[in-house]
Amino acid sequence: MLHGLAGHAGEWDATARLLRDSGHRVVALDQRGHGASERNPSDGDVSRAAYVADAVAVIEQLGLERPVLIGQSLGGSTALLTAAAHPELPRALVLVEAGPDGAKPGVQEQIGGWLRAWPVPFPSRAAAVAYLGGGTDAVGEGWAGGLEERADGLWPRFDPEVMVRSLDENATRAFWDEWTALACPTLVVLGQGEHGGIIGAEEYAEMVRRQPALHGTSLPGTGHDVHLEQPGVLHRLIVDFLADGGPACARHTDACLGVHSTS
Repeated sequence: MLHGLAGHAGEWDATARLLRDSGHRVVALDQRGHGASERNPSDGDVSRAAYVADAVAVIEQLGLERPVLIGQSLGGSTALLTAAAHPELPRALVLVEAGPDGAKPGVQEQIGGWLRAWPVPFPSRAAAVAYLGGGTDAVGEGWAGGLEERADGLWPRFDPEVMVRSLDENATRAFWDEWTALACPTLVVLGQGEHGGIIGAEEYAEMVRRQPALHGTSLPGTGHDVHLEQPGVLHRLIVDFLADGGPACARHTDACLGVHSTS
């Protein structure tokens, strides 16, 4: 399970527990530059290829046999690119609020400005939840769970400038060739709420045109953080997809719990 930009492995806890209880093994990792992983990678590499290499390394080191790759937002991009570059590796792919189209112009400035504007340190978890959740407690709790406690309050466990650099490729190019190359069953889950999702109708239509067997759904009342707002619904969608999307998936899923691998 691969979290989004500025996120952390713990965001998946609710969904992961449900998947575990459904009989799956679950692995979620703090991706480079995030959470308990190295805050600023020593090699300075936060390219899409580096994120893919990290995912492959974890899969190989833990001996995961044909896992289901599940990713949200930037983590979905990593999952997509991993599946495209290593078609023999995944049994299936689940993208939550993620797609192959390039980001809109100015996205790095927008996201960078938002991250730099956080009123840190937060004096309490309640203050962090209120600010980061935008009125949705489940989202606020998920984001607040990624903060670290210091003597003067709660701070993010990432460098905003590293986060901005992590978007370099997504902000300048699309990944339609990689999307077209996917060879495994794929489920796309999109938000459709007040805060909106990031995948527009035109992008989704092109995704279907290039992958006619695509399984897709949108959840009214949810935004970009579908996995935080509706983990129970997401769990059921994943389980049903693995059962209906391909018998091999249902029988042999190594889908990912609670081992929070760090690097």
